[in-house]
Amino acid sequence: QVQLVESGGGSVQAGGSLRLSCAASGNIFSINLSGWYRQAPGKQRELVAIIYYRRDITQYLDSAKGRFTISRDTAQNTVYLQMNSLKPEDTAVYYCHARTINGDDYWGQGTQVTVSS
Repeated sequence: QVQLVESGGGSVQAGGSLRLSCAASGNIFSINLSGWYRQAPGKQRELVAIIYYRRDITQYLDSAKGRFTISRDTAQNTVYLQMNSLKPEDTAVYYCHARTINGDDYWGQGTQVTVSS
């Protein structure tokens, strides 16, 4: 079992920044990758960023490239999403995700990000 707890969401104006945190607990050594997804009202959930634990690889949604950075702190068992130059279209509920080496998926509860123009 893996538990994920997000924090850091909030409301900002366009051009502002937020840093989301995802703290993992439980069987943390089973995690193979982590990512951030978002879901806006009336829309499907989409992948924003992903980080592979056993390869030096990160991937981003095209609209997030150059603005968002995913990283992790292994000592704190925490994955971060640094979001800069935020736009109103970034408004969504952001979810932390983890996949274990066995292929099991875990999700955080979600944190609201609201960007006003």
